[in-house]
Amino acid sequence: MSRPAAPRDARRARVAVTVVFGLNGLIFGSWAARIPAVRDRLGLGDGELGLALACIAVGAILAMPVAGALAARRGSRVVTRASLALTCAVAAVVSAAPSPAAFAVLCACFGATFGSLDVSMNAHGVAVENRFGRPILAGFHGAFSLGGLLGAGLGALAAGAGVDVRLHLAAIAGASALIGLVWSRRFLSGAEDATGSGDPIFVRPPRRLWALGGLAFACLLIEGATADWSAVYLRDELGASAAVAALGFTSFSVTMTLGRVFGDRLVERLGPVTLVRLGGLVAAGGFGLALLAGRPAAAMFGCACLGAGMASVVPIVFRAAGAVPGLTAGVALAAVSSTGYLGFVVGPPTIGGLAELIGLPAALGVLVALAAVVASLARTTRVAGRPGAQTSTEVALA
Repeated sequence: MSRPAAPRDARRARVAVTVVFGLNGLIFGSWAARIPAVRDRLGLGDGELGLALACIAVGAILAMPVAGALAARRGSRVVTRASLALTCAVAAVVSAAPSPAAFAVLCACFGATFGSLDVSMNAHGVAVENRFGRPILAGFHGAFSLGGLLGAGLGALAAGAGVDVRLHLAAIAGASALIGLVWSRRFLSGAEDATGSGDPIFVRPPRRLWALGGLAFACLLIEGATADWSAVYLRDELGASAAVAALGFTSFSVTMTLGRVFGDRLVERLGPVTLVRLGGLVAAGGFGLALLAGRPAAAMFGCACLGAGMASVVPIVFRAAGAVPGLTAGVALAAVSSTGYLGFVVGPPTIGGLAELIGLPAALGVLVALAAVVASLARTTRVAGRPGAQTSTEVALA
């Protein structure tokens, strides 16, 4: 059966949101791949790097609830465009910090802008999906992963060629600002997902929303920690070259990209519960074996398993959050996004702190445990009455 065509403005917005997700991934992948270069330029140890990454967490923690509230009140269009511009501005200068103290301040700003962009662009993605009436959210996250893959790949090439990290990241940020601000003019109108002035923004989340937030927290902690520590692990613990070390996050991005490109179809075929459960088991088993092996090739395989396992979890969680009874989709998504991206930014400094106490390989074992938690919470993603919510197989097993 052929699907009815979506409205023209929704199709245009879908392309625009895809572009912004991709640019966000490009900036993040470029940053993640060049963290060792920034660390070496400033002479930071693992503990000092962890503290700087903690500043990213602080900035994001302060900004994300505000961004979510603004997106719900004024519409996600304006908040996404403003956050994109600010993210590009900070990304262009963060690697040029003249001292560790200045680097910490810029990291806090980077966390605030990047976290705000993540919350607001996902809110707009949900609004566009609602206009389509079928799952398309995983495709947006696939664009983020594709951008991350491109950024990590360019980072590996730049590291291998000895390109100055300041020049590299400034060029990426400038190009992203130019492209993103042009394409984002095709977003849906600002009134598409704005709430009324009398509607509540900050509400006490129901128990189901807490569960979905916990699932997003675990998944995005894995993603953030992999991005920030995979290159350091490969280079410092396993003796890989700078170019090979950057390929750790590249392998993660490859499998996550593939998983998200096909994620909407997999949700319709397998159902969200089965897909999340299988993903958690693949991530835990693959990365656990890689840590035991302790070889560069095994580490890249383990990162690939983490990417494949976590690929569809966040889109599924966001879709389920939008269907929580008693809350508007924008308010529920803001709450889950903030909780999930809290994990995204607190994961790296947590791993850094643990690495100082027990060593980096043992600290990365936390990711194995969290992947198992993701598998155990899979049932919370089942939502009746939505496209791809539950397959006949899951109905039979329920």
